[in-house]
Amino acid sequence: MRLYTFEMENQQRIGAELDGRIIDLNAAYVASTGDRSAAVAKSMIDLIRSHERALVVAREALAFAARQAGSPDASRWSYAVDSVRLCAPIPRPGKILCSGLNYRSHLEENPDAKLPEEPRFFAKMPSVVIGASEPIHHPGARFEVDYEVELAVVIGKSMFRETPQNTMSHVFGYTVFHDVSARFIQFRNNNEIMGKNFDTFAPMGPCIVTVDEIPDPIPLRLTLKLNGQTMQDRTNHDWCFPLPRMLAWLSMAMTLEPGDVMTTGTPAGVGCFRRPPVYLKPGDVCELEISGIGKLVNPVISDEYRG
Repeated sequence: MRLYTFEMENQQRIGAELDGRIIDLNAAYVASTGDRSAAVAKSMIDLIRSHERALVVAREALAFAARQAGSPDASRWSYAVDSVRLCAPIPRPGKILCSGLNYRSHLEENPDAKLPEEPRFFAKMPSVVIGASEPIHHPGARFEVDYEVELAVVIGKSMFRETPQNTMSHVFGYTVFHDVSARFIQFRNNNEIMGKNFDTFAPMGPCIVTVDEIPDPIPLRLTLKLNGQTMQDRTNHDWCFPLPRMLAWLSMAMTLEPGDVMTTGTPAGVGCFRRPPVYLKPGDVCELEISGIGKLVNPVISDEYRG
């Protein structure tokens, strides 16, 4: 199932894709049951927390919408994708934990990098998340704003000190994540947290694809185009650490909860290691795509810091 958070009439709603259209799951479920108080979930985070129960009800609502496709009533729950505003699928995730140095090609392009003995992570703040088509705010050329396409893993069940063999049963689904960085801040005094957490530096979307549709994420291809030019293009065969190992390593220290997001790192091609470097600038358009999930497109606009 391909799940969306979208906005209609200044209200966020949860939806699923059906034949290229967005189905308002709660509206379809109410229509199918005749019960105005019925709901699949209040929000995407509530749907994830309910997990199996909510997915069963969501599939019932989607099946009803499929049966009613073309009927006059369908306009109450079925929308063309371009007629709604897509939000980040989880507008305010729980924890966002991003893997660093997890693609061999990215290690090879970084002259100072060494393969870590264990998976390495840093944090993104939930408040910096934006959705598809929302602009990335550029603080100025001196900040050396860089791009990174990443696969994001959405946690569906709480997990603490889980073994690698059991971690995948806790995964809800996958989405596309853009780890935007201000390299000038990140590399200055190793200030990674601040360099990674300017507002709007975490585009995510356009949807969450549930784990049953992606039984093996390794063959997924990650690409990033900057103004139409391909800058990154690799599959997850390039991982240094497999996904179950990364999840188990994180859960050794902290409880991963429903709605938390973990990313798996980025492949070669980032701007700071190109010669000459290629950094984002106002007017650019970033197009990220992961096979089986979709495209995440965001423009870059000027929001210069003059301090």
